[in-house]
Amino acid sequence: MCIAAPGKVIEIKGRKALVEYPGKQIRQAMVADEKVRVGSYVLVQMGIVIEVLSVSSAKRAEKAWA
Repeated sequence: MCIAAPGKVIEIKGRKALVEYPGKQIRQAMVADEKVRVGSYVLVQMGIVIEVLSVSSAKRAEKAWA
């Protein structure tokens, strides 16, 4: 089982996004969904953005992770 923490997209180049996670960790992820934009909160699994979250959902998840 894989658990995904919410992250915020800070840059997109082509099909690759830089995603910032709590604690200022930045990782690269592949983007398959056209809805992903800079500023979007996303869930990433296995290096692929699997879901775009609402801001309220992302904030609730961040609190749960803290």
